[in-house]
Amino acid sequence: MAYDPFTILKSSGVPLPIENVDTDQIIPARFLKATERKGFGDNLFRDWRYHQDQSIIKDFVLNDSTYIGGILVAGKNFGSGSSREHAAWSIYDYGFRCVISSFFADIFKNNCLNIGVLPLKVDEEFLKALFEQIYQNPKTEIVVDLPSQSVSVEDKKLTTSFKISSYKKNNLLNGFDDIDYLLNIKDEIKNFANKTVF
Repeated sequence: MAYDPFTILKSSGVPLPIENVDTDQIIPARFLKATERKGFGDNLFRDWRYHQDQSIIKDFVLNDSTYIGGILVAGKNFGSGSSREHAAWSIYDYGFRCVISSFFADIFKNNCLNIGVLPLKVDEEFLKALFEQIYQNPKTEIVVDLPSQSVSVEDKKLTTSFKISSYKKNNLLNGFDDIDYLLNIKDEIKNFANKTVF
């Protein structure tokens, strides 16, 4: 397994209602030297979390202990810009297993799905209501149910469904990246190869 399987996530949310967040804002280019998926969480939103003298920017949400949890609730068009997979790595390494937004850049979305982060697309009305609920009560529990493809808060008073490909859903449920998936079906591949006449 490449990561812990994702089934049902129950967590409070961290609100980041900023639109058009690109991958350079998620993880600045100067932190891309490492090739392993470790330590990137320390530099997630680095230039928004710290001043140039490395002192903490207190009013940035990740530095506010009011908001904690494994779900990042983000503004529209999250993950645009360059295709660096380090952006997804930094989100996972920080501790987020799900990002909720009304729109994701395709490459960022696929990078997330391949490492165990669920990019959950909702409509703008639901997203707005979710932000409002979090600001009213930062401890609001959000339930992301991957098997039923639903997300809800407040005992389902606010709920919606989401779409995901069956392949990516199966991988998330099993903790597989693309290579894990192929290794898991290697016997089927061998059998097919042995039966195939070229």
